[in-house]
Amino acid sequence: MRHIFREYDIRGIFEQDLNEKSVKATGYFLGKKILQISAQVGIGYDARVHSKKIFSWLVAGLTYAGVKVKNMGLVPTPCNYFAGFFESENRVGATIMITGSHNPPEYNGFKITLNRLPFFGEDIERLGLEVSEEYEKLKIWGDMTCDKIDTKNEYINFLAEHFKHLKNLQTKIVIDCGNGAAGVVVTELVKRLNLNAKILFAEPDGTFPNHHPDPTEEKNLRDIKKELASKEYDIGFAFDGDADRIAVLTQKNNFKGDELVIFYSKMLKNPQILGEVKCSQVMYEEINKRGHAYMYKTGHSNLKMKMRESRIDIAAEVSGHIFFNDRYFGYDDAIYAMLRTLELLQNEIDLDEELSRLPKMYSTDELKIPTKEDEKFRIIEKLKLFLKAPPQNFPKIKDIIEIDGVRVVFEEGWGLIRASNTTPVLVARFEAKSQEKMQEYQNAMQEAVVKIIECGL
Repeated sequence: MRHIFREYDIRGIFEQDLNEKSVKATGYFLGKKILQISAQVGIGYDARVHSKKIFSWLVAGLTYAGVKVKNMGLVPTPCNYFAGFFESENRVGATIMITGSHNPPEYNGFKITLNRLPFFGEDIERLGLEVSEEYEKLKIWGDMTCDKIDTKNEYINFLAEHFKHLKNLQTKIVIDCGNGAAGVVVTELVKRLNLNAKILFAEPDGTFPNHHPDPTEEKNLRDIKKELASKEYDIGFAFDGDADRIAVLTQKNNFKGDELVIFYSKMLKNPQILGEVKCSQVMYEEINKRGHAYMYKTGHSNLKMKMRESRIDIAAEVSGHIFFNDRYFGYDDAIYAMLRTLELLQNEIDLDEELSRLPKMYSTDELKIPTKEDEKFRIIEKLKLFLKAPPQNFPKIKDIIEIDGVRVVFEEGWGLIRASNTTPVLVARFEAKSQEKMQEYQNAMQEAVVKIIECGL
């Protein structure tokens, strides 16, 4: 069972990993931890076909532990987080979101916050140890009693009020909800703000009949790109399955998270911005001209904790997780990010023009190198040793950053290789001032990894 208890969340295949026994046991042991800070927990779930069944099992385990459950129903993940932050009679001390996010339809899992902080890392590891040792023995008979709370409408009301200056905005918008959880909020929000928007696939459907809700995959953007190609729309937004990641597109560009945060920072005086190790060097250099940019580990939980420690305004991952502390609560919310993007347009910031002004760099997408779960971190440690005394034909190294894996700074670019915290792969990204240099850095670092594996661990 322990393999489903990952760095940032709990994630596995329905019935194979997340079955009645394992979910009830998870609810029971997690419930005992929740009781240390709160008597109740707010639970929401996404559109996946098995989310309601998992919800019922989880409630049984939590109530057996003595926790009172507040049921939000089908909501996006940021709406679930909202219940732990917004001061109202519905505020809860802990939240659990049942979601498979952007994973294939057979997956599901839990994203957890306790006392407004992400529950991750060693805490999840310890929970996994307890569950894996005890879940076969436990006989949990917790009941299914829970009260409903209308967090969804509180969340919509907050956004509609916070962005009332966008009401009647004439920008022509197309939004792809991907049959995920975003639709239950976006449809009403568009109506409340009277936005000039066409919404695709708003109806939640866990079979994802139109395309999979992962906007980092180009094939999943074909419908929104078709709408933009008609030249009837100025901008497009696409969400992942639980609406904590966003893709922002125009007729010319598909903007990455590290590009978007440069644009958002233009609305701030002395911006304090946090990026992950995969972010472009351009982002760090551009932000540092007007404020301060910090680099940290990949992962939504890591970034949220670092934001809290360092008083960051906005944080971003390349994949489209955007975290706003400025005027918001510091968690990743793609629906909120959409509205902040519309603010830029309202303030006559042309995203295509702003992108064209940035230094031209050539970069790869996120590359994945398959490996074994028990080998990936050892490969990274061997790579660090290799880079301390590389062969003469290796590109000249200016600096090595070991915040998360190995980010090697070369004379005309950089290369990153890190171990994924959630899957048995190494994640790589490369960037340089020319296509040739980018390829040179990529070849050199990937060949080093191949040699390390061939020589044995």
